[in-house]
Amino acid sequence: MKTASTLLVLLSLLTLSASSQQTSNRQYKLLQNSVENYKRLSSKNEWPEITLQNKSVLKLNDKSGALPLIRERLRLLGDLRRGREEDIYTERLEDAVKQFQMRHGLEDDGIIGPEFMKALNTSLEKRIEQMTANMGRIRQDTLRLTGTRIIANIPEYKLYVMENNLEVLSMDIVVGKTSNPTVVFSDTLETIVFSPYWNVPASIVKNEILPAINKNSNYLEENNMEITGKVDGLPKIRQKPGPDNSLGSVKFLFPNKYDIYFHDTPAISLFEKRKRAFSHGCIRLSQPYELAQYLLKDQQEWTGTDIIRAMGAGTEKWVKLQTKIPVSIIYYTTWVDTSGLLNFRDDIYGHDEEQAEL
Repeated sequence: MKTASTLLVLLSLLTLSASSQQTSNRQYKLLQNSVENYKRLSSKNEWPEITLQNKSVLKLNDKSGALPLIRERLRLLGDLRRGREEDIYTERLEDAVKQFQMRHGLEDDGIIGPEFMKALNTSLEKRIEQMTANMGRIRQDTLRLTGTRIIANIPEYKLYVMENNLEVLSMDIVVGKTSNPTVVFSDTLETIVFSPYWNVPASIVKNEILPAINKNSNYLEENNMEITGKVDGLPKIRQKPGPDNSLGSVKFLFPNKYDIYFHDTPAISLFEKRKRAFSHGCIRLSQPYELAQYLLKDQQEWTGTDIIRAMGAGTEKWVKLQTKIPVSIIYYTTWVDTSGLLNFRDDIYGHDEEQAEL
């Protein structure tokens, strides 16, 4: 089964400036066409909630009275061509289920379960609102379209390195949890720091570290931390470089007022999860070595061996990039990909509702 590409079309076809209100933009037009299609469906068809009746999941070769309804819903949404309305779960239906799962950011295992049914039962009106919100973002976006740049799409939990319209590197990311959301903004990546210290933010010192110290007087020593001073009545705490450092073995700095950056992490198990909003706002990378290698490819003194050695040295080392790289952190929850498939992702921070109001 063909796997749909990700945001490549979206990234290469966004409007050039915030002042550009042209609706000839291709991605905008693709979403606009999808909105019109969903409006036609809404006017012609009822959209009742489908249940699995007395079963929690359906798998290949299972029988259920819900399957004809699921088939028809997938046909209306474009994932399945018309066929026999059977009450048995066939391979043909499984392919359609996997495509639906894939374009909704679900695990494409072909199993019809709670998450699949929740997405399948989402109202057409809700999807229209979601697409309209993202169309508004396209009209406002100032995303750079040419040259080398790094783009991280928060709801997709994905980072891309682009050279013009070519995707040269992509990886899974962990973004900020809903209580500490990652901010949408653009800046320029300037510095790589190997074996970094983690200077613990004051909010974490106050809300997490100090309570932990009160419970365990050895907390700092056990977590390889030290106090380096005091600011506004709070101790300044940093975690020393090492295998358990919260930033892992490397971080990537694009100085900004939000104090957000990319970094490695020792918590690699988080990348096994489909929904990855766990950080305090910074973005954790699944392939930090590959990003460092790419960024330093033109600095001959930094071979792959040198990078690995610096990541494990346990001594902090700052490296300035000869060529600074634009970075954009974006928030798109729906787009039409290069296979022509309409994708949706969860609005994890509620920005779609805010955009709809605008």
